[in-house]
Parts: sequence; structure tokens; C-alpha cells
Amino acid sequence: MEGLEVYCVGGAVRDARLGWPVYDHDWVVVGATPEAMRRRGFRPVGRDFPVFLHPETHEEYALARTERKAGHGYTGFVVHASPEVTLEEDLARRDLTINAMAESPGGELVDPHGGLADLEARVLRHVSPAFVEDPLRVLRTARFLARYAGLGFTIAEETQSLMRRLVESGEIAHLVAERVWVETEKALGEPWPEVYFQTLAGCGALAVLMPELAADEEALDDALGRLHRLPEELDDEALVRWRWARLVEHLDDGARGRLAERLRLPRAHAALARQAALTRTLCARAAREGLDGEAVLAWLDAIDAWRRGERVAPLLSLISLEAPALAETLALAWRLAAQVLPRALVEEGYQGRELGEALARRRQEAIEAALGGS
Repeated sequence: MEGLEVYCVGGAVRDARLGWPVYDHDWVVVGATPEAMRRRGFRPVGRDFPVFLHPETHEEYALARTERKAGHGYTGFVVHASPEVTLEEDLARRDLTINAMAESPGGELVDPHGGLADLEARVLRHVSPAFVEDPLRVLRTARFLARYAGLGFTIAEETQSLMRRLVESGEIAHLVAERVWVETEKALGEPWPEVYFQTLAGCGALAVLMPELAADEEALDDALGRLHRLPEELDDEALVRWRWARLVEHLDDGARGRLAERLRLPRAHAALARQAALTRTLCARAAREGLDGEAVLAWLDAIDAWRRGERVAPLLSLISLEAPALAETLALAWRLAAQVLPRALVEEGYQGRELGEALARRRQEAIEAALGGS
């Protein structure tokens, strides 16, 4: 942009040098004022920060800024943006060295903190001791490791030490639920989501933020192993929901509910987690003592299969990962039971409470027929 210094920063610079897909670009503008940005048609979107959207590309352009700690949590900062703030000062406030690189329009790399060297060494390292001022950086570092662990990345020992200090200071407890969930949701969509939870557990943050998961190390290890055992053909949104469901399916209703409430979990995620837990219980009963029509009917009722039939197939797919024969039997039971329709019973003369009882009885009989033939 004529008359302004504009640099590409952060993720696009990092990922381009990693050979990782670059989906969008963030830009820093040096030497500008909000008024100058508005005159060029940029639309302000940052309530707390001077961030603008490009009038054509809609990419984010932020004025160069500095931050000063003035309270608890990730929001406890005083932001200073002015034409006098340099690019180097803006980069110094960032979390990791690999995120503190910039590129000029001519392709010149600006790398005052050795981000390229750390990128080549596959190390996640903090930019400065100010890392400990923002507890969100613990989660962000864990999330980046969940993205790049398969490329051989590790967290620098001194950065791990700062992460532990952040937890021990109590600062991590000041993170608001929405931000914890945003980072966790992003991590669940990364290639190695288990690394996110392992990293949080290693520095003590998981015990503070998600104590229900941290309470039993063996159960957590088992849960993390399930994150890649999922129904097939999931889109990105469904992938995150299913990974969360598999992560927490072993928790009892109370623990799972407390965790969902603390994180202010979206309703769809909580519902799927409950369905996965019910399915886990059904499979455990089948392995322990076998199944009868009453138990299978109760499962179908509990997952609201009669109104939400689309829920059944993915849960059967889940069962097939561990017990394919059981999944086949339950699939047959579902098909037969689903053919028992209220309309046919109404035509037989059933009404009101008797209709409901007859419907349940006929469905259970259909299920038992399938179980008996298996």
C-alpha cells in the first residue's frame, strides 16, 4: 500500500518455509494511524486491538503495537499502537520465535529472534521472558506441537520451564472458558491432537483446566489412543466433535457434565459425547454378559434413535472398530426395530399409553429376533 510499510507476519511466513499449506495471510502495518487505514477503505474489526479488514481481500491488517501486562489472564494487557511502533517492537511481543518472523513485499525476511533457525531445528521456543505474562501461550504452544509433532518438533526446555511457571503461579486459572475451548477445539482438528493433551498434562495445566481428564493417567492414555479411531468419512467439523466424544466417553455422567459446563461446550459436542458414552457402556455389557432386547432398546431410546435415526450408523461404525460382529448384529436389530411403525399399531386399534407400550414391546421383540439369530 502506497505510503505505508506493510509486512506479512506470523503463520503464513512460518508455514511457507515449512512447506505447510498456507490458507490465509496476516499483515502488520508500520507507520499508520486508524484514520489512515479508514481513508484507504479498511474496515475496523478489532474492539481491543487496532485490526482492519482489507476492502477487497478481507485479510487482516493490524497496526504495529506493543503490549504491557496490567492484569490477570490473556486479556490483562494494555495495548499501545502508534505510527512510532517499529516492526521489531511488534514482533517482540509474540509468543514463539517461529511466529515472530515477517516478510516484506519484496520477499525479504525480518527475523530478529532466530525463528528460521528454530524452524529448521524443529524447536518451539519463546521469544522473550514476557512469555509468562500470557497464560494462553501455554495452550497455543501445546496446539502448535499438536500440529507439527509429526515433523519432529519439540518444545525447548527453557520454554517448558516457563510453561510450568505459568501454571504454578496460578495465572493459568484466570483463562476464561471460551478461550480454553477455542484452543482445545483447534487442537482437536490438528494432525496429532493427543500431543496437545500430553503437553498440558506434562506442565500441570490439564489438572487445572480439565481435572476430570487429568485425574486418571492410565484412563487418559487410553482416551488419547482413541482419538484416531473414529467413524469414517468425517468432515472437519464432525472430526472435532467425534474426537472430543472419544476423549471423554470413559467419564461418568457427572464428570463429563462438569467438564462440559466448565468449558461451556457447544451443545452438539456434549450430546455426541453422551451418545459415545452410552455406546461404550453397551459394548462393555455385551462383552461382560451379552445383550438382550431390553438393553439394546434402552440404548436406542437413550440416543433418541427413533427421531434421530442418523445417529445410529456412526455409532455402529464406532462399535465395528472393536467388535465388528456385535456391530453387524446391532445393525440388523436396528433395521428390524425401525420397521415397527406407530401408524401400523394405530390401525390395529392401539391408542395413548397402550400405543406406546405396544410399540416398545414390538420393537423389543424385533431386536430379540435379531439377537437370537446372531
